[in-house]
Amino acid sequence: MAVSSFQCPTIFSIPSFQCRSDPDLVGSPIGGSSRRRFNPTAGMPSPFTGGGRMSSMILRFPPNFVRQLSIKARRNCSNIGVAQIVAAKWSDSGSPPAVAAAASSASAAASAPAAAVPPVALNGADEEVVAAEGIREIGSVQLKDSKPSFLSSDGSLAVHAGERLGRGIVTDAITTPVVNTSAYHFKNTAELLDFKEKRSVSFEYGRYGNPTTIVLEDKISALEGAESTLVMASGMCASTVMLLALVPAGGHIVTTTDCYRKTRIFMETFLPKMGITVTVIDPADIAGLEAAVNKYQVSLFFTESPTNPFLRCVDIELVSEICHKRGTLVCIDGTFATPLNQKALAFGADLVVHSLTKYIGGHNDVLGGCICGPLKVVSEIRNLHHVLGGTLNPNAAYLIIRGMKTMHLRVQQQNSTASRMAEILEAHPKVSHVYYPGLANHPEHHIAKRQMTGFGGVVSFEIDGDIERTIKFVDSLKIPYIAPSFGGCESIVDQPAIMSYWDLAPEERLKYGIKDNLVRFSFGVEDFEDVEADVLQALEAI
Repeated sequence: MAVSSFQCPTIFSIPSFQCRSDPDLVGSPIGGSSRRRFNPTAGMPSPFTGGGRMSSMILRFPPNFVRQLSIKARRNCSNIGVAQIVAAKWSDSGSPPAVAAAASSASAAASAPAAAVPPVALNGADEEVVAAEGIREIGSVQLKDSKPSFLSSDGSLAVHAGERLGRGIVTDAITTPVVNTSAYHFKNTAELLDFKEKRSVSFEYGRYGNPTTIVLEDKISALEGAESTLVMASGMCASTVMLLALVPAGGHIVTTTDCYRKTRIFMETFLPKMGITVTVIDPADIAGLEAAVNKYQVSLFFTESPTNPFLRCVDIELVSEICHKRGTLVCIDGTFATPLNQKALAFGADLVVHSLTKYIGGHNDVLGGCICGPLKVVSEIRNLHHVLGGTLNPNAAYLIIRGMKTMHLRVQQQNSTASRMAEILEAHPKVSHVYYPGLANHPEHHIAKRQMTGFGGVVSFEIDGDIERTIKFVDSLKIPYIAPSFGGCESIVDQPAIMSYWDLAPEERLKYGIKDNLVRFSFGVEDFEDVEADVLQALEAI
């Protein structure tokens, strides 16, 4: 069977190969040339064609060809998969002698048994050599034979072959590999003792650390300017573990009236069981904060900035100065701000908490939380975290890492859309009030301008009407989802009175400022014009 000329990068020494006809390649000329095309993509020339005629053949390389081409890929991570490398150019002339000789021997190779095909020799940095008996060395990586001599059954081989005696080292993958393991092994007892007696550093158990989650922690630390970051399974997990770790039994904390309801429930119902008392102040009540830290031995001042759902802003620099004089730690939940719009640590806060589920993950597809701050304080929280659990899955860590790569683009769009929509809503006759720190009439606008570079993608506002009219507005919207989250690519809308406080009577909801006509709108990354048109048509519908 005739074989067209084949050119290959000189790094590989190509052995004999076999060819067979491929029924999916047909010979219909394109544009007057003799190029071939694939049937499923009719009209598109093959990317492998040169200027000459391409034969309807595909190569069948010896079994270990792809294996050895994938050695570098296997260095990246054992669970990433094998790289598929195809680098060929077809032409009518100019074939290297080695390739022409390979082509001329194709018929003989076709009739020869597969075992007779010689292995592919790799030249250059990744050349495979025998370093010791039973050990192959490729570049800087040593791999032992994939079939251990002490295993004889298929069952045992399926468990251990290719892994037990050595794997490639993660080196040059562009993306962070996902390390799915619950535990890490030691080669011998001496190595374990070195780890236990702190002569060496290693992973031990999945709850105590993972290579993928460490990448996420380092990335968040860099954004926040933090010495250390601890990631957990959710934002609530981060908040509750932080409170349990830093506030002693019988201690006292100060928080603000406007905050995530589940955080307040934890403070008001669970912490008292440990004898911990709570002082609740308005976000702008500086005098109330000073009175509390002077009256009690306050371990922690914990607040959001901006807050949920009214987007109040705390003067981080001022409250940090007041608290530090009395030895009180300051923790800011910066979820609504993101590390891009606000860096609370730079203004004096000791700790920052984020729900990674929101803007940082940014795709409404993963749960996570984190705590950022000094190594000493975060380590204290980490020790309790190792006991309580709440570990972030490495697959979730990977999704958050991937989401962070586009966070600056997403947040920029969300900041812009929210700011423009806040002005439009403020001027609309069917909207009675708008809560957004970027508006001049916001009570802490002067603070937000000083400590934020952007005002976030969430706008809260009140419809001029009752709960039924507000429901009609929400149901008339076509773009946003009715859902209880925010910060993702998709716009989300909800009525806090229904979504978060429906179990309370209307008069109880009013104690927290939650009116039946309140709407919280999280703007996604859709085009502004589409979102504007949708909101305006929904307002017209009421």
